[in-house]
Amino acid sequence: MLGKLFGRGTERPATDPYALPVPRRQKNGMYTLRALGDARVLALVEAADAGDWEALKTALTPFDLGRDHLVLGELDDLDGLQDWIGKAVEEDKEHRATALLISGTRHVSWGWEARTAERAVNVSRDQWRIFHERLRIAEEHLLEAAELRPDWVTPWRRLLTSGRGMSLGPAVNEARRDAALRRDPLDLETHLEWVSQLQPRWSGKPGQALAFAQEAFSRAPEGHRLGCVIAMAYIEEWVESERGDYLETAEIQAQLREAADHSILHPAYVRHPGWQHDFNMFAMALSLAGERHTVRRVFQALDGAYTSWPWTYFADPEKEFARHHRRA
Repeated sequence: MLGKLFGRGTERPATDPYALPVPRRQKNGMYTLRALGDARVLALVEAADAGDWEALKTALTPFDLGRDHLVLGELDDLDGLQDWIGKAVEEDKEHRATALLISGTRHVSWGWEARTAERAVNVSRDQWRIFHERLRIAEEHLLEAAELRPDWVTPWRRLLTSGRGMSLGPAVNEARRDAALRRDPLDLETHLEWVSQLQPRWSGKPGQALAFAQEAFSRAPEGHRLGCVIAMAYIEEWVESERGDYLETAEIQAQLREAADHSILHPAYVRHPGWQHDFNMFAMALSLAGERHTVRRVFQALDGAYTSWPWTYFADPEKEFARHHRRA
């Protein structure tokens, strides 16, 4: 397993010096992916968790936070990061843009933690106040990071999330989407965020998100991660439908098979740190569609590696992953 974590397509190197050992598996054969399965990412997370800015900067050397959403995402849920990153923003002029990006990203997640996942009518006035206070800080920091580093994509993708929370409206969010896609027209995470924003629960129209995803997929090169936008769009369709069997049609199964074969299962696909996130999106979408063949290949490649997203749409995410993994 250690030699199969990363590499290109199915032809992976025998060993990977950065692959983390697979932790002890649960009885059902699954385990939760940690730090994208990469020792370098783990060093980054541990430095951030310890509040060690100098160590964090050193650990960042192999990565480009301005473009690597998955690596940046490993920092946004770290409780306590918000307590010390502001000092780095003020004192480290040379790396101010990086500190601003990390701070803004954390404040977006910290804001949603205050709001919780409850429906708007169930969120208290105090929760709304804290939510907006944190998002205002996030907006300020992310916009300055984007100004300091005009080539970066990640600030604009995170600004889409904060803009949705701040109810800034379609014009602002469309401008932010376009800013991200000008920097990388094939950026998967920007497309996934826009698929979420186009859902009816966020004032989108039925079918709008799926049409956007299908158009984006039509431009994706073979082996590109952007194929995951189809998997996520169908998962969102399932969420909106509130019907467990909504995706169980031959047409949807065929579309998902095509997207998987064109992207994550194509020989040109590169297994970057955290590739298991891409495979988990397809694992869930194919499982919901009742597809029996391609889903087996996806689960075999995962070999029990579970990522909470997008399984958190279930009440018991780990149980659902394990159930579908067992069936595959």
